[in-house]
Amino acid sequence: MSADTLVIRPCGPLHGTVTVNGAKNAVLPIMAACLLTAERSVIENVPHVTDVLTMIEILRGLGVAVEFAGDRLTVAPGRYTGTVAAYDLVSRMRASVCVLGPLLARHGRAQVSMPGGCVIGPRPIDLHLKGLQALGASFTIEHGYVVGTTQALRGGRVYLSGAFGSSVLATGNVMMAATLAPGTTVIEHAACEPEVVDLANFLSAMGACIEGQGSPVIRVEGVPRLRGVRYRIIPDRIEAGTLMIAAAIVGGDLAIDGALAEHLGAVIDKLSEAGAQVEKRNGSIRVQANHPLRSVEVTTLPFPGFPTDLQAQMMALMAVSRGVSVLTEKVYPERFMHISELNRMGASITREGSSAIVKGVSRLSGAPVTASDLRASAALMLAGMAAENQTELRGLEHLDRGYQDLEAKLVRLGASIERVSSLPATG
Repeated sequence: MSADTLVIRPCGPLHGTVTVNGAKNAVLPIMAACLLTAERSVIENVPHVTDVLTMIEILRGLGVAVEFAGDRLTVAPGRYTGTVAAYDLVSRMRASVCVLGPLLARHGRAQVSMPGGCVIGPRPIDLHLKGLQALGASFTIEHGYVVGTTQALRGGRVYLSGAFGSSVLATGNVMMAATLAPGTTVIEHAACEPEVVDLANFLSAMGACIEGQGSPVIRVEGVPRLRGVRYRIIPDRIEAGTLMIAAAIVGGDLAIDGALAEHLGAVIDKLSEAGAQVEKRNGSIRVQANHPLRSVEVTTLPFPGFPTDLQAQMMALMAVSRGVSVLTEKVYPERFMHISELNRMGASITREGSSAIVKGVSRLSGAPVTASDLRASAALMLAGMAAENQTELRGLEHLDRGYQDLEAKLVRLGASIERVSSLPATG
């Protein structure tokens, strides 16, 4: 765990231009997809975040050669023979379960530690198993591991709707396995997120035959083999959205290069409704805002709805917006750990089931706070920028999982944030 602390002081409006890194949630399954071939692949625009480093360790543990230099990741599977994704790695990052499909497709066997729950609520892998079983895999649970075997995968019809909608990782797992399964696979109620489309496009570049990505029905025709490719990851829409909300929460004029408006429609809509001016450019988004903004109602939904991964950041903005806002979480109904920490900073937020009622206050007050998860860490950072006095944010191991140098980017735009090695405990 990181012992570092962010010291965040009040700041004025943000001004300037910032560039978004590659999408963490896109690159992780694409790294797993490299297991489907013996040939080398080169992935570009890869962010330096700890989740990527964890996936590198998982691949190396399987016997795969991996090099990471700059923003370029080279994956050379060769004739790797490993089929076990160990607990100490999988426990750090739930997305590592996406090696399950490629291992079954390539070796007919996979042993992956059960990822378990997390602070934003249980996220079981039943849809992964259901989908892969439809393609001919069998599973047992042994000593905390999911052990999958198959004599030969085959195309089939898979329905992937869960209690809270479609699953991005399950869609990816089934799609990867289906690329090498003879026959036709039809995935119904597939996730439509841009990260799923990016994975499908990567697989297609490798020689897979996929249609329908970005829609609820994906069709995959199995092929005998795949090849290595060079591929560039899409920009991170969650980082872009976090920066957009940062400009809204303290005001300013911010140009976000690399942000794709087609990936951020719901965010643009809600920030505009709140009173920010959002201009879509070719490969860039400009946000202008004067504090305070107006209250809004937001419901998180699978894409193209408002992203659950921006729920916490949006709540921080609501905390300093005029009026009463309502934020309803329909993807992970327990994803509200950040409410107590925002309230420690003077916010007025109450939870009612899967909704949060946010009464805007004129100003937050700096306080020592601790991040409970990745997106909560970003929300508390933004809240600290909009607060009086100093905020000390701990739990930075969460922030570092998914953002590359976020605080440094904000500092260049006018924020006052410093990362220090340790601070004495305060009340």
